[in-house]
Amino acid sequence: MPISTSIKANLYKDSVALMRIAQIVLARPGVRQATLMMGTPANKAILAQAGLQSAESEKARPGDLMIVVDAETDDAIKAANAEFLRLLEGDGRDSSSAAAPAEMAPRSIAMAMAGAGADDVTLAQISVPGPYAAAEAMKALRHGLNVFLFSDNVPLAQERALKTLARDKGLLVMGPDCGTAIIHGTPVGFANVVRQGAISLVGASGTGLQEVTCQIHALGHGVRHAIGTGGRDVSAEIGGITMMQAIDMLADDSATRAIVIVSKPPAPEVARRILDRARAIDKPFAVLFLGADLSREQLPGRIVTVTTLYDAAAAAVALVEGRAFDGTAQHQDWLRAAEGEARALAPGQRYLRALYSGGTFCTEAQLLWRERGFNVHSNAPVDKSAAQITDVGGKQHIALDLGADEFTVGRPHPMIDPAPRVARFTEEARDPSTAVIVLDVVLGYASHPDPAGALAPAIAQGKAACKRDGRHLAVIAFVCGTEDDPQRLSAQQATLREAGALVAPNSTAAAMLAGEIAARAQAGSGQRLAARG
Repeated sequence: MPISTSIKANLYKDSVALMRIAQIVLARPGVRQATLMMGTPANKAILAQAGLQSAESEKARPGDLMIVVDAETDDAIKAANAEFLRLLEGDGRDSSSAAAPAEMAPRSIAMAMAGAGADDVTLAQISVPGPYAAAEAMKALRHGLNVFLFSDNVPLAQERALKTLARDKGLLVMGPDCGTAIIHGTPVGFANVVRQGAISLVGASGTGLQEVTCQIHALGHGVRHAIGTGGRDVSAEIGGITMMQAIDMLADDSATRAIVIVSKPPAPEVARRILDRARAIDKPFAVLFLGADLSREQLPGRIVTVTTLYDAAAAAVALVEGRAFDGTAQHQDWLRAAEGEARALAPGQRYLRALYSGGTFCTEAQLLWRERGFNVHSNAPVDKSAAQITDVGGKQHIALDLGADEFTVGRPHPMIDPAPRVARFTEEARDPSTAVIVLDVVLGYASHPDPAGALAPAIAQGKAACKRDGRHLAVIAFVCGTEDDPQRLSAQQATLREAGALVAPNSTAAAMLAGEIAARAQAGSGQRLAARG
């Protein structure tokens, strides 16, 4: 069956809205893949890699919307395209409604400001195709607005120009490709509902910010601001412009009593600049540069460096409470759980398989497992010189970021649509070499309304199938969220437990528990081989 491609010229919508529309169409009978993408060169390359490129999509311009459907029959394709058009034109509402027409939505930043009143507006959230994003952000800056730039595929030179102008005007540009922020207690993008408090964060990491804010909430404290910078901000080319600005703003904010920095390793000169700025500020800091060795840094006692997401939260809480912090020890109950799971494994079960929707969780797990001597293969390896993999299976430890572009073409992000991850889980559960599967479940605004409920049947069925085959499958999960999120933390955890998963309290604990099980499984296999010899 040929792939259907149609083009809507000069039409863009928020990328989260596009993912949700695609999720609805994917649920139709006979639809194998369905995607909405802007016609940028990067998106065309993704379609080509997935085998979905066509002559029609090749002609699309950056401002055009590409509608691509792969279905089992011509009728299924026609129905899917009709549904796409209905949802795009009416945002899912019944266009036949006799209700009075709504007031016309503003079509520019100037119109939006005039409607709201310029004095009431301080932030513009921008999600448009990458080639147009910088121009819209520039307009917002010229209107005196801070910018939350959700768009990706913005050229590096344009990012630097935007951030330089914003710095000169005393404004912030969060992004490009910024997915999470909390400003004065208000979540922006993918974010969780956390209590307000005295801890503020700056992060070049979306799910990393989500996890640390949720753990601060779990530890009884609250968040004042969580400022995302975009991942490239700490590169040598950008120089940490937004991160340095955010640190200065939080230093001047009397309601912020402790500052957390969360990032993958910055460029060395940027890291030095960030640490020097922290030294000059008379406030406590918890600093996490995932994968960076800061042990040789000569830092005052009020600047605590940590190596995991949970410790970033725990250190911030200790600093606010005036307590010393020297790291979190592995709990004995984790060790007992690992021992029981490893003992139940069959000979030959020894490999870790992590199926993450959050890229930062994938990075943290690889670092923790590398400390145990595991050689972990990934599509997002912490060692950038390592070969990247996208397949599943084989005699190896695997950690996948299923939210990466190569996995989301034709489908929404797994935080919105869990179906591709369910399929991956089922495939891994069938592999007789799999010892433990690790899953993250991310709650909050814009995420799936019941992500644990979508995963639970596959977990229960996978464990039951392994039992019938004389094997045991260890499933480790954690939930990034709070009781105040729309999906409710305790309800999601209960669903996972009922399905047979061991539910860890945070991302760090989940990765450590899985690593402990794999280490014991490996040791047990060695002992069995020695006894057999």
